[in-house]
Amino acid sequence: MDAFYATIIEDLKNIVSAESWQFEERAQFESEQTLTVAKEKIREVMLCLRDKHEFQFLIDLCGVDWPQRDQRFDVVYHLLAPKHKKRLRVKCMVGEKESIPSIHDIWKTANWHEREAWDMYGIDFSGHPDMRRILTHHEFVGHPLRKDYPADKNQPMRGEALENTFDKDRQRLMAKYDHEDLMWINIGPAHPATHGTLRFMSVIDGAERIKEMDVEIGYLHRCFEKMCETHNYNQIIPYTDRLNYCSSPMNNSAFCETVEKLIGVKVPPRAQMMRMIIDELSRIMDHYVCIGANLVDLGAITGFFYLFEEREHIYTLFEKLCGARLTVSLMRIGGMGFDVPEGWLDECSAVVDKIEKRHQEIESLVTSNRIFVQRTKGSGILSKESAIQYGYTGPCLRATGFEYDIRKEEPYWFYDQVDFDVPVGTHGDTYDRYLVRMEEVRQSIKILRWCFKNMPEGPINVPDKNIVLPSKKDVYGNIEGLMNHFMLIIKGVQPPKGEIYHRSEAANGELGFYVISDGSGNPYRVKCRAPCFSILGGFTEMVHGNFLADAVAALGSINIIAGELDR
Repeated sequence: MDAFYATIIEDLKNIVSAESWQFEERAQFESEQTLTVAKEKIREVMLCLRDKHEFQFLIDLCGVDWPQRDQRFDVVYHLLAPKHKKRLRVKCMVGEKESIPSIHDIWKTANWHEREAWDMYGIDFSGHPDMRRILTHHEFVGHPLRKDYPADKNQPMRGEALENTFDKDRQRLMAKYDHEDLMWINIGPAHPATHGTLRFMSVIDGAERIKEMDVEIGYLHRCFEKMCETHNYNQIIPYTDRLNYCSSPMNNSAFCETVEKLIGVKVPPRAQMMRMIIDELSRIMDHYVCIGANLVDLGAITGFFYLFEEREHIYTLFEKLCGARLTVSLMRIGGMGFDVPEGWLDECSAVVDKIEKRHQEIESLVTSNRIFVQRTKGSGILSKESAIQYGYTGPCLRATGFEYDIRKEEPYWFYDQVDFDVPVGTHGDTYDRYLVRMEEVRQSIKILRWCFKNMPEGPINVPDKNIVLPSKKDVYGNIEGLMNHFMLIIKGVQPPKGEIYHRSEAANGELGFYVISDGSGNPYRVKCRAPCFSILGGFTEMVHGNFLADAVAALGSINIIAGELDR
């Protein structure tokens, strides 16, 4: 056993009784170690893991429904200790009419995650300060991710009591204030301030400074995780496109890599390099959408047009590769859907050269622009400590000065062979988040040029007929190919029974998929760890005490994409 996990076990023996926990070591995947804890002891265990073993981050928390069990639900926590480059899964079993202690005061991000687990499953967290629905609307009845909830049962909100809801929100937020000069402001859901899918409820003073704020999400809840349970693994890939639709291929590759890890296969080097190129192009595109939209929110339209022009060039590359632009479904479990056409890499290289030139132009337009600097520098600050508490990852975490990039710390594909830097900020303000993204684009350009020079030859899919569809030639030319095609389409890829969590460094931060397989062609459970969810959870602290106008600038800088936020 790894010495780090052995130390954890020794400490657990001292704080909880032997019958209260069980450690499951999986030699195949070091990051898949699982600690099962009695729910009554979860707080003691979590405090020990955070304070003594430096699991600084609660990366994710979710529920799983096992209706055939006496204790029907699992509450699953995923922890990260970046200093040691270690991860740990912690599980608790909870009965349907039981509760589990809340850990919202141990990690602030648990507040929203526990609300989601209650909303989706009805799991009660005792001691939670605000157990309200978070993804479904206030008129919703039942808990949609339970196995006995029909996947096609929609519940539209009638909206008959909408005014009453607004009154309740006003009373809740202003309850601790008795000043008559405070005002309750409802912002959104509308473009452009809240990008059409968010609602902010703010209490402001006479100077328009934010005294209190609450966020309402769920306006784009597409039932992604429920739909995953009713479709086979390859059919899920188009659904992943619609998570962060500003960089959809990154969702494809993260999901496919998760299932491949569960099966125990690794795609060929050429497919790995293709995914790497497509991911880095997507990262540039995503950062440009964030910066361009943020500039529009602040009234600067020129930079928006400049950046979106480069985005269109990347879309054209994707279109030549697979025929689609925005939602591409490029990857397949076991490899790629398409190989690069002749001359595509040269065209990629030319586009990257144009992007680099345009990047310098944006720098000259924006970085030292007096209006932009005054609107962004020193506002929307979130400290490094608070960012850790809220489970921030990606550019928003690095802007606080915390250097953590999965491509460096837990490298995958060929990232460990590329010389690139991880940019970090100093203040964690809106301006730093802009600077970090700008520098990450430069580093992506460096990575892409390395990939163009080192693209390997060879196949793009694993040679396993139980995973990858046969070629059209085999399907139409021999009975074995036809039968293979038929079986894969009907039954799908069938990973072994088990569970897996895999993560990648997406444009907004850690994009993770927790997949449970029951051995069939459909997953038993898929939980998407979307970076936006944790990031928006800390937004109210980020803008507290700022002007209302600064909140709009800060919101644009954290790049909330509702497709992955609400799922």
